[in-house]
Amino acid sequence: MARERIPITVLLLATLPMPALAQSETSEQQSTAGGAIVLDPLIMRARDDDGNAADRGTSQYVADAELDRARMGDLKDLFAGIASVSVGGAIPVAQKIYVNGVDMLNLSVTVDGVLQNNRIFHHVSANAFDPGLMKFVRVDAGVAAADAGPNAMAGAVVMETVDAADILADDQNIGGNVRLSYADSGKTFGRSATIAGRHDGLEWLGYLKAATGDDYETGAGDTVAGSAADLQSGLLKMAYETESGHRVELSGQRMQDDALRPYRANFVGDGRPFPLRRYDTDRRTYALSYENTQADGIWDPRAVIGYSEVDIGVDQPLEPEIGTSRGLNKTLSATIENRFQLSDSDSVVAGIDYYDRKSRYRDAVSGDVTESAQNIGIFAQARLEPSDRLSVSFGARWDHQNFTGTTGWEDSFSGFSGNASVSYAVTDGLRLRGGVSSVFGGVTLEDNFIFNPAWDYTGLKAARAENYTLGFDYETGAVQLDGELFLTKINDARVSTYSANSNADAESRGFNLGLGYGWDNGFLRASYSYSKFEVNGAGSDSYAAVDLGTPLGGILALEAQHNPAGSAFSFGGSIEAAQAYDDTNMDADQNIPGYGVVNLFTEYAAPAVEGLVIRAEVTNLFDKEYADRATYGQDYSSVTPLYEPGRTVSVVATMKF
Repeated sequence: MARERIPITVLLLATLPMPALAQSETSEQQSTAGGAIVLDPLIMRARDDDGNAADRGTSQYVADAELDRARMGDLKDLFAGIASVSVGGAIPVAQKIYVNGVDMLNLSVTVDGVLQNNRIFHHVSANAFDPGLMKFVRVDAGVAAADAGPNAMAGAVVMETVDAADILADDQNIGGNVRLSYADSGKTFGRSATIAGRHDGLEWLGYLKAATGDDYETGAGDTVAGSAADLQSGLLKMAYETESGHRVELSGQRMQDDALRPYRANFVGDGRPFPLRRYDTDRRTYALSYENTQADGIWDPRAVIGYSEVDIGVDQPLEPEIGTSRGLNKTLSATIENRFQLSDSDSVVAGIDYYDRKSRYRDAVSGDVTESAQNIGIFAQARLEPSDRLSVSFGARWDHQNFTGTTGWEDSFSGFSGNASVSYAVTDGLRLRGGVSSVFGGVTLEDNFIFNPAWDYTGLKAARAENYTLGFDYETGAVQLDGELFLTKINDARVSTYSANSNADAESRGFNLGLGYGWDNGFLRASYSYSKFEVNGAGSDSYAAVDLGTPLGGILALEAQHNPAGSAFSFGGSIEAAQAYDDTNMDADQNIPGYGVVNLFTEYAAPAVEGLVIRAEVTNLFDKEYADRATYGQDYSSVTPLYEPGRTVSVVATMKF
């Protein structure tokens, strides 16, 4: 079970407030005159009850077009337009998400209000999600509000899955959509179907998706063994809403990937003759919630109870006596809160939340080895606008955690967390903003594939994080500029190995810049993010930073789209780029190379066939051999990283009915 060691001897860019180019409708219904879904993050911000609050100043919203573009893709597609959110690993089972250089394991992550972050084998992702399920995605980097949940040391990620109302038009009681996709690199065939209905307050929705294919080729023409798509996911959701707005919702989702992958799934190899091996991953989330959609005033309760788990089985062909190594991480969570709406612009959210996390490792030799933690938290967050120009947000929470180790060792940890954000409009076009937080992180459950049944837990400390942000938003006419500085410090983060439990300090600092320009039928959106990640006060390599963050340096994302007036076509493209990076520690033996990749697309909304949209896209137009900057191992000459696919031509056909 020992960690397999290789022989290797800021704030988020603020949302760019584009001119409102589309109707404020759901992503399935929203369109320009030609039917093309537009990229306007303002619409997503408007769907957030607290979108204008000071603590949302640094929030990044994934826009409708980004959601729609990614529905037949993966997490890299979902966050492709946001420079400060990086997704490393070219196959879904290995994709890890970093926000301002910090691993998403250090953020509070929820789907439909249910806690995620089920830490698992370090060679695979703990946070794999199907973009096809999502209607709303928000990333809060650094300073997170008290109601974002427990252990939000470096921010929060909030995701919501689609409802029947997001699929159906106002005059529909039953409807849905079908998507088919094909990508020539890897001959990947994707298909999904969604059907939804409603009657007398009852709503239901079903969704299925599958993607299968062959191993893809890199820009250098090399086949990446173990990269073939073999993914299935699904969602079932039911809800009932009374005429007075009382709404109860029940949902369950599942995502599976069961195929031969590289021996260590997050990189191709390290020069040794390791075979492919089977990774059987199964991710599930269940949610039950209550809210009153028509509530106002000081009584607006909300309750969510849910369960999430990641179950992974890894074959051990080199150690057949072990059989299959299996890791299971599961979280039961619950939140009860009330929004006290003091006025149109002032509110206080207060409540209590709870989680019970259990992690287990099992094989034929070791038997069962487990860790667990239970946490109860009390929180309150105030969001106020004392004047037309000034917005403030501040809050606090207290958490108490009970922890049980692999040996049965028990201890408890408690701590307060506090945050404050302010936003002030100096002029009609210039707004300054800033925030600060100190967050109790508790003791995290370790990677269950390194569990040691004889660990000594003496001296293990609870983590605490500090976050600082300072930024501005400037708008003049159709041009918007954004910028911010960020600093995240995580003290006493758990960084155990099989041999010993220990703590370490980590830090990510840098800045983000953004530019937006909108016109009548299109937009341009660009962002640049620079982050430097350190562990114990020194520049970090990708191995030393595992589960804490990753070295990123400078990253650029640019998107543009245009829909000619009266045309059924829209077209556009994007650029993703990273500068060469050499600020790692002495254990790394090479610089991380830079790259620049161009992607182009065109989309056609057929006038003669209502509901039919065809999208053709060329990604990696110039057939560049590159690995995404957040992909593991590029700073070691002994490691062959997971390179991204070479030039890929893909077609997606969507039919709504």
